[in-house]
Amino acid sequence: METSEKPVIRKSIGYVFDMTEKSLSKFGLIFTGQAFSLMGSRLVQFCLVWYLTLTSGSATTLAIASMMALLPQIVIGPIAGAYVDRWNRKRVMIIADTLVTIGVIILILLFHFNLIQIWHIYLLMLLRAIGGAFHWPAMQASTSMMVSKENLSRVAGLNQSLHGLVSIVAPPAGALLLELMPIQYVLGIDVLTAFLAVGPLVFIPIPQPERSNVSTKGVLSDMREGFSWIWSKKPIVIIMGISLMINLVITPAFTLLPLLITTFFNGGAIELAWVQSANGLGMILGGIALGVWGGFKSKSKTAFSAILIGGFGLIGFSQTPVDLFLLGVFFIFVFGFMNAIGNSSFFSVLQTVVPNEIQGRVFTLVMASSGAIAPLGLAIGGPVSEIFGIRFWFIMAGIVIVLGALMGLIIPEIRNMEKTLMIEQTEET
Repeated sequence: METSEKPVIRKSIGYVFDMTEKSLSKFGLIFTGQAFSLMGSRLVQFCLVWYLTLTSGSATTLAIASMMALLPQIVIGPIAGAYVDRWNRKRVMIIADTLVTIGVIILILLFHFNLIQIWHIYLLMLLRAIGGAFHWPAMQASTSMMVSKENLSRVAGLNQSLHGLVSIVAPPAGALLLELMPIQYVLGIDVLTAFLAVGPLVFIPIPQPERSNVSTKGVLSDMREGFSWIWSKKPIVIIMGISLMINLVITPAFTLLPLLITTFFNGGAIELAWVQSANGLGMILGGIALGVWGGFKSKSKTAFSAILIGGFGLIGFSQTPVDLFLLGVFFIFVFGFMNAIGNSSFFSVLQTVVPNEIQGRVFTLVMASSGAIAPLGLAIGGPVSEIFGIRFWFIMAGIVIVLGALMGLIIPEIRNMEKTLMIEQTEET
């Protein structure tokens, strides 16, 4: 006899490919293309980070590389979000993917002719981040237009599972491919997967929100409107403050993960792949679990409860003895599992309560504001970790995450965030 859970699991995993509605089947094709592109991007990321680790062996070098990936999100992100709300979101995604692919092709040629320098890799990471600053809000806002509100949480969970699956496959695949072929051939896989992402976007129409006042308002006015909307929502402002605390320490910690593997655990690319794959497996199962379970009635309670447990998982990883590497892998799995539930729950709230016509601005402003402190953490983290040890940052990150999650569970404005914002949205409409 079939249990009652199996149909729910099938529904949560297969939702984006449901052929009963044309919009869902089209979204499923776009989702699939983006999945292949994500795989190629993660292969490139793993290979380049490992190349920098072996070439420099410097915490500062890895910190600078992460800054290249973060700065566009902070500096360009709010402007990109305003333009995403004004431009055709489909074209934004196509152009962003194309420009990043051109950058990868140039890097392949530099490797092929043995002309590569570390600063070339920095430039590619910067270009990829600029493309992502436009692509990510365009994709998130398009999802809101193609998927019904009651199913956004399920799709968010599936998206986290996708990221987790790629995190499992990409690191060991990258490590294996680097043993079998030169790095430029591995980077070529990203070029092939980019075509699979752009293809569906070219042929599938994506709904666009109405923009009745776009001709009379400027970009700065659009940005101010996004800021004003966020500033009027106290729960979101508080959460952004908590995110600042967490990103100050979490970004340097995971940026320095390759060096922790090589210097503390005496490992190599395979050990790094184990840790990253454990995080990815956790994200997959966490996303599926949220899709089946649905979370508590309060999505904010779901998010911060998961973040709390994830923080304890990171503390456990920071205290793992050198001879118990697999225990550390387990703690990272716990972190990835809970992180998927927390992120999915929070963004499903935003997709539900933020008006479609300003989602590009709001999403990028939220991400840019929460990540604004990360460069400071990286600037401090690189040099300080060379003095006090890399594990210091993982300990600090775990403690700060736990404290931030407790604040989210205790502060009344956050506990009741979803209900409050839904009431305000109803009153505004």
